[in-house]
Amino acid sequence: MVPIVSLLVTLAVSLLITRVAAIALTLTGLSAETARFQARSAFTGVGFTTSEAETIVNHPVRRRIIGTLMLFGNLGIAAVIATTIASFTSTQSTSATIWLWRISSLALGLFILWMLASSRWVDRIISRWIEWALLKWTRLDVRDYISLLHLSDGYVVMELQVNEGDWVAERSLSESRLSKEGVLVLGIHRKSGRYIGSPNGEIVLHADDVLSLYGPIQRLEELDLRKKGYDGDRAHRIAVKVQEEIAKDDLKEGESDQTSSNLASGQSTSTNPPEKN
Repeated sequence: MVPIVSLLVTLAVSLLITRVAAIALTLTGLSAETARFQARSAFTGVGFTTSEAETIVNHPVRRRIIGTLMLFGNLGIAAVIATTIASFTSTQSTSATIWLWRISSLALGLFILWMLASSRWVDRIISRWIEWALLKWTRLDVRDYISLLHLSDGYVVMELQVNEGDWVAERSLSESRLSKEGVLVLGIHRKSGRYIGSPNGEIVLHADDVLSLYGPIQRLEELDLRKKGYDGDRAHRIAVKVQEEIAKDDLKEGESDQTSSNLASGQSTSTNPPEKN
């Protein structure tokens, strides 16, 4: 029983490590989908394509993250192999009941881990905690001077990969009205390799497009998870309404600042009356 528990704990820690690395890569501007793929590739040592490797190697922060992940991956895979062997050879009993119990326990544990790893609700909660910890105890945003991808007040520039079934897929930019949500599309990387900078409203977004977006990080993360259908349309309407309220507050604050400036200017003028001839 102990070896099986050790194996499941090792796998859980491995999943957590890749999740931390994926969030860290996301904070450097990679899309969530690309960051997850890069983290899993580095942890398992399978590698990735040349164009994607360049985005890692040419970026100092991403390079350190991937290098650390490779080190943990070598240790983690070796531990998984060792504990797997130990879980089935730790006792001399060869009865069918013992073997069936071990296989059943291992299968149940793996199923639970898979369910937790694939749950969007669990992923969202874990991601928020990891992101908070990374921003609090690391300097990812400060060290990334070159690309300036992580900005102030919760606004970031990041990539978002469009998948089949995403809310933005097969919509034109004018139809999606992302600007009404406070999200600006800076550019589009097509699957063919073509890059469209400052796209106009007639451009239609397709699956496998990679969007360069600017906006609040919470809104970009929600947009990355948004799917077609009633829930997606409702999320869009809510986002538009929230952005309208933010715009109203900004306008009121601007008018208040202007009033204060005018009052200060008037007081300054009153204290210096014109000289008499």
